[in-house]
Amino acid sequence: MKRIGLLTSGGDCQALNATMRGVVKGLSSNLDELEVYGFDDGYKGLIYGNYRMLSSKDFSGILTQGGTILGTSRQPFKLMRVPDENGLDKVEAMTQTYHKLRLNCLVILGGNGSQKTANLLRQEGLNVLHLPKTIDNDIWGTDMTFGFQSAANIATEAIDCIHTTAASHGRVFIVEVMGHKVGWLTLHAGIAGGADIILIPEIPYDYKKIVEAIDKRSKAGKRFTILAVAEGAISKEDAKLSKKELKKKMEEKAGKYPSVSYEIADKLAKATGTDIRITVPGHTQRGGSPCPYDRVLSTRIGSAAADLIMKEEYGYMVGIVNGRMKKVPLEECAGKLKMVSPSDPLIEEAKRIGISFGD
Repeated sequence: MKRIGLLTSGGDCQALNATMRGVVKGLSSNLDELEVYGFDDGYKGLIYGNYRMLSSKDFSGILTQGGTILGTSRQPFKLMRVPDENGLDKVEAMTQTYHKLRLNCLVILGGNGSQKTANLLRQEGLNVLHLPKTIDNDIWGTDMTFGFQSAANIATEAIDCIHTTAASHGRVFIVEVMGHKVGWLTLHAGIAGGADIILIPEIPYDYKKIVEAIDKRSKAGKRFTILAVAEGAISKEDAKLSKKELKKKMEEKAGKYPSVSYEIADKLAKATGTDIRITVPGHTQRGGSPCPYDRVLSTRIGSAAADLIMKEEYGYMVGIVNGRMKKVPLEECAGKLKMVSPSDPLIEEAKRIGISFGD
């Protein structure tokens, strides 16, 4: 008998169900006896013992279904060692739930914060596997995370739709794409959508360079300019501040601007006298059905996880490197962000065709 636990933690994305389906189908197709426990709302369910036994029927027909059938929540890693309002030791509670159900393995689908907690549970002696989920594609040790391509498709479509109205009215449009710390999603959607200017957190921007790029297009007779802006984009001026100074400045800006795109729009409008509009796709980037690429990737990740469980190989993240599935020790990847390098070939190639990064 194999007993496994499943939980989805952090922000949702399109291929969580597809990945869980891959794990369960991979196990049920090869094992005569299997029990699957699903924890409600991520680590919260593991902490407070909210779970339900699932059958293979629960994973039938969910390959194309977005969101997560288990529900999710954000449980910050930095608070995991902090007792809750009732004094409950969260780590001890999770360990007790695991042992109470006599689990052979806990499969955790989540992003960076979830991965750090997975590694914490590994250090506590639990058998865990982490499956890399995030629309940001920022998990170290894997070329691709499931959810990324689906989100990139939606963000690209948003930029595509802006092209016609921007061209018709001769305006500057800013499309704000998700990504607080890393710019992979904005970079890919910006290139795929034909954005003229792409601003990402890893490359601080200079307003003068943005204005120059807009003016260059205008002088070339082009009626519009589209900027793909990551929600975590930062100016060169702000990038020089200390963490304390930046936090204070961001708090001051929050009272004036809903997000970075509104600040950029305000300053560019004053500098250029141009009519500027802002589009924020927001959480639509997390929603809807997973794209075909993510369905395949999720199925492969789930199948690889099932193989590790049957081999009783635990303490790994299941990633993909150069097209092949790879098990990466959690102690090697937990807590590491995969950032966009300013010298990344994709950046260089984008600049070669005239895309400005405001630097």
